[in-house]
Amino acid sequence: MKYIRYLVFTIKSAFFDFSRSKGRTFLTSLGILIGVMAVVLLMVLGLGLKRYIEQQFESLGSNLMYVMPGSKATITRGGGIVGGIKFDDKDVRTIEKVKSITYIAPGYAKAGSTVEANGKTEIVEIVGSSEQIVPMFNLEVEYGRLMEKKDVQKGGKVIMLSTTVVEKLFDSAEESVGKNVTMENQNFKIIGVIKSKGGGGLGGGGLDDHAYIPFKATYSFNPDKKFYAIYFKAENKDAIPQIKEDVQRLLERRYDKDDFSVLEQKEIMETISSIFSIINTVLVAIAAISLVVGGIGIMNIMYVTVTERIREIGIRRALGAKKSDILAQFLTESVILSLIGGILGLTVSYVIVFFLQSLFPAYIDAQSIILALGVSSAIGIIFGVFPAKKAADLTPMDAIRYE
Repeated sequence: MKYIRYLVFTIKSAFFDFSRSKGRTFLTSLGILIGVMAVVLLMVLGLGLKRYIEQQFESLGSNLMYVMPGSKATITRGGGIVGGIKFDDKDVRTIEKVKSITYIAPGYAKAGSTVEANGKTEIVEIVGSSEQIVPMFNLEVEYGRLMEKKDVQKGGKVIMLSTTVVEKLFDSAEESVGKNVTMENQNFKIIGVIKSKGGGGLGGGGLDDHAYIPFKATYSFNPDKKFYAIYFKAENKDAIPQIKEDVQRLLERRYDKDDFSVLEQKEIMETISSIFSIINTVLVAIAAISLVVGGIGIMNIMYVTVTERIREIGIRRALGAKKSDILAQFLTESVILSLIGGILGLTVSYVIVFFLQSLFPAYIDAQSIILALGVSSAIGIIFGVFPAKKAADLTPMDAIRYE
């Protein structure tokens, strides 16, 4: 009980001292505020973007598989497509022979393309494929119809866009069906508007910004008539290991085993998780530098405070206060000062994250709160211990000499 009363007294004393210099208290806490805000926001952004991409992949179903350029190790490091091999129709026909594959489709992708209509422009990612991309990607039509085999065989200039895209180009999604849009200097007729899969994204809509066209329709801007990936869907999860083995064996007859990879959805998710974890760790480490700067600010102001209160410290020592009492008092003040910055940083972060939620799934979880408050307390202790020790080492004679 005695220690609790002493702690309460110390905290009250700290707040009384802060109230006498509100401006200095705020400016000192500002460094911690900025540091905590930077760390929390970068954690939230990293985890939110990771969660968003995972949700986009999960919406495709767990049995989806891919053949991609590059070895698995290369893809895991974030490479594998640029400069890698390309596939052709012969590869698709080869994989079609494998048992337990329900759907298979080529995957030509061109990001950063523009689609224009009514004087408006939207950025999309062209996906040249076959009609089997529809059930494979779980695409559902909102208006019009979905891509059919006849569209693919003719290589017609037809296109499927999401409601997210067409609503920005036309007055309504429904009226866009049958209208023409310009893409890659060619006219494409909208045959279907696909239901949005949700999610925003910073600068993109994930699967919602895909523009699906027949693969043959890409020939004008894809002269080698090849593609970057092959998508296929397993009949069930149990069939996936055997399918991977069979596809690997068949493609090794045409390519070196290090030139391509056969991947399942789970491996793609693990790769995404690994890449984002590394990026997030690096960004948070960089942001943590601002916490160190804030800690130095606290140390500096605590040294000033000790100098200003030498007389008070001397009187307390003369009245019987122990060195440990003085140490505890100034260390508590340092921690509280740091916690004020931490709490303010969390508050500002909450406000920013609230507005970011309209773009992608972002929220501050309990782990982030505990980490922010824990780090703030640690900063207060680490950078407050030396000024506190200096205060504790003062004697009544020091106070007299100072006067």
